[in-house]
Amino acid sequence: MPSIFTRIIEGQLPGRFLWRDERAVAFLTIAPIKPGHALVVPIEEVDHWLDASPELNAHLMAVAQKVGAAIQTAFEPTKVGLMIAGIEVPHVHLHLVPIHELHDLDFSRAISDPAPEMMDDAAEKIRIRLRAAGHTEVAD
Repeated sequence: MPSIFTRIIEGQLPGRFLWRDERAVAFLTIAPIKPGHALVVPIEEVDHWLDASPELNAHLMAVAQKVGAAIQTAFEPTKVGLMIAGIEVPHVHLHLVPIHELHDLDFSRAISDPAPEMMDDAAEKIRIRLRAAGHTEVAD
């Protein structure tokens, strides 16, 4: 059975995409800890990051750096935190969260029902920064 992320990637479920290339996508999470909280997900369904090939992990990290740089310029946090938790969905995904304090990575602080306008605005801010950096993989 396809993971929820595969269903989003294939367009069966909606997603606010930021990036799409031949191996990975990035989209906003539906329950952000902070506005701009994004996920980098391989198109290939792999449950645990330890099971992904070194090449796929390297590609995911490269995408995370590019999307993370866009989040940094769009939201001006102290840092963009990166976390690989993988408990809630059995499909590798990297969380990119604009943070000011360590507690900004606490999933209990997630916004369970974010305003669609806030989500659309966050997605567009990140896409604008990705385009400005010359990335052609920006998803619309």
